[in-house]
Amino acid sequence: MNSHLPIDHCGERLWLLADKAIYWPARRTLLLADVHIGKAASYRALHQPVPRGTTRATLDRLDRLLAAHDCQQVIILGDFLHARAAHAPATLARLMAWRMRWPQVKLVLVRGNHDRHAGDPPAQLGIEVRDEPLLLAPFALQHEPKAHPQYPVLAGHVHPVFVLRGRARQRLRLPCFLIDEQVSLLPAFGEFTGGWVVAPAAGTRVYAVGGEQVWALAE
Repeated sequence: MNSHLPIDHCGERLWLLADKAIYWPARRTLLLADVHIGKAASYRALHQPVPRGTTRATLDRLDRLLAAHDCQQVIILGDFLHARAAHAPATLARLMAWRMRWPQVKLVLVRGNHDRHAGDPPAQLGIEVRDEPLLLAPFALQHEPKAHPQYPVLAGHVHPVFVLRGRARQRLRLPCFLIDEQVSLLPAFGEFTGGWVVAPAAGTRVYAVGGEQVWALAE
């Protein structure tokens, strides 16, 4: 089973993970975007019928990734918390319990648009919070998918999905990585995030995620 797919990008070897994250072996770093902790709770506060357990499921997947890979740090490319409702005691208690399982891992958050509305995570979570871009050669790590004047960008924000179409008018929406020389996009990591259908430009590599696999769709 192809649970990760190694690619070469800008002189670096990156592993595209079926859990919708990137592992960067040379930096012992896990990159993920758009976690949106507390999104379901925010919707329930508005009396919307949404699933429960999404924060637990998201953190369980992160547990599995940290157990499987030699990670010195995790860098979140924006939107760690969805809204101020994510500061609810039950949500913060779950986050704190998770953090206590991984005290040795450095956590860095590059602020996204939702983080600015939600407020920074509580200090006891031990998360270093930075404004974009975070320069980690050879990349500029950002939330917004905007070109940087000097460095190729790895970003989130868009929640990219690609639509596969069958001959009998079947349609399958799959999260995807878009790898481009200027701005590359990670899929949303969170369990309850939705997605935006993308139309890749010529020359952009597309890697779909589904069925615990990653595979190339187009070059």
